[in-house]
Amino acid sequence: MELWDLTVHELSRLLATGEVSAVEVTQAALERAQQVEPAVRAFVTSTADQAVVEANTVDAARARGEQVGPLAGIPMALKDNICTRGVRTTCCSRLLEKFAPSYDATVVRRLQEAGAILMGKTNMDEFAMGSSTENSAFFPTHNPWDLERVPGGSSGGSAAAVAAGEAVFSLGSDTGGSIRQPAAFCSVVGLKPSYGRVSRFGVTAFASSLDQVGPFTKDVTDCALVLNAIAGKDELDPTSVVDTPPDYRQFLGKDIKGLRIGLPREYFAEGIDDEVKEVIMKAVGVLEGLGAVVEETSLPHTEYAPSVYYILAPAEASSNMGRLDGVRYGRRVEAPDVDTLYNRTRSQGFGAEVRRRLMIGTYALSAGNYEVFYQKAQQVRTLIVRDFEQAFTQYDVLLTPTSPTTPFKIGEKIDDPLQMYLSDICTIPVNLAGIPGLSLPCGFSQGLPVGMQLLAKPFAESTLLQVAYAFEQNTDYHKQRPQVTVGGESNA
Repeated sequence: MELWDLTVHELSRLLATGEVSAVEVTQAALERAQQVEPAVRAFVTSTADQAVVEANTVDAARARGEQVGPLAGIPMALKDNICTRGVRTTCCSRLLEKFAPSYDATVVRRLQEAGAILMGKTNMDEFAMGSSTENSAFFPTHNPWDLERVPGGSSGGSAAAVAAGEAVFSLGSDTGGSIRQPAAFCSVVGLKPSYGRVSRFGVTAFASSLDQVGPFTKDVTDCALVLNAIAGKDELDPTSVVDTPPDYRQFLGKDIKGLRIGLPREYFAEGIDDEVKEVIMKAVGVLEGLGAVVEETSLPHTEYAPSVYYILAPAEASSNMGRLDGVRYGRRVEAPDVDTLYNRTRSQGFGAEVRRRLMIGTYALSAGNYEVFYQKAQQVRTLIVRDFEQAFTQYDVLLTPTSPTTPFKIGEKIDDPLQMYLSDICTIPVNLAGIPGLSLPCGFSQGLPVGMQLLAKPFAESTLLQVAYAFEQNTDYHKQRPQVTVGGESNA
């Protein structure tokens, strides 16, 4: 039994009975990271020393008979745009390379209260702008299933860390698919909760009306456990919802017989790899075999989603990034006047993809263009929302591929922004509508992972977990792991 290979719920049982200690679990994860990190490169900052101290604290509390949190002693990783007090939070940008926040994000505080142990901060596309983690200012992360391929993005480091066994679970952020697409590429479970279900306080904003924080886990049970820890109202985030979330574990194991599942035809159209379709339809057959009623349906405005997203997200980013000016925090390039200071700091601090999106966003918001681009995009966004609202009057869940392709090779799309943007074509509409989306492993194509995306109405994460768990219990894809050798070669 390799401790680093176990799930949250498996380790929790062992820790509760005293069969293993939090220090043993933490040391196992640290040793695993030492073995595979030179090849995978999931982390940008290690907190190994801090992790051992935290593990000792958990063990001491248990020894005294104190009540500990539900995630006590479980190693976790955090995407590097989530603020951690005293631990640098760079957003994988040269502009914030040495920035260490003075406070924790709400999700970090809640995980700490639950007893989770921080292993480090994970690599990402700079300021979460990208689909491959190649836009990190530091280095690309490699997919544990094939080290020549990308892990997805922008939360690629968080997904790769869980897939490779360097952390038992992790958090990422999702603006247009940045949790679900990497989850699919790395064959782990990834959940984007409903907008407002999880606090965004302390998470560096990309596009504030689209961003959401969620977990990467090895299976659906772990996803429910982590969601329990981070969901709920936060007074520091006015967009978080007031209602108290349920215990999501209670929905695991519920029968899905008679549950209605819609397959939007637009997500199976031209552009979706034939082998990906084949794997998805095989997965659909599993759910039909469990008694679910599956029908084809339509979300007619889906084709406009990428165009809408790549106006609204850059526009919101151009506003949010205005605070990064070299004056208050982060990198500063000295200059004789303020305007030149701004220009030099940003031109030298931001990478090419960030500059590209900020220019698009600023142009869309400029005088004379606002009505033509931004306002029109918001109107079409409303049509996309209505498509989902209509669909959920007939179906409990919608099912689609998570990504149109399997993981592509590093360098394959980095010089073709349009092709890179289309990597998120199946996930973008979900953020525009604010609904929850979950990706889970559902098979392989030529040895590479394929993810299945489940969608539900707002705040119906419980339904997604119910369906995902039913599928998972009747397949073994979630149990398959990439074999990354000590020498750094992947022979999955």
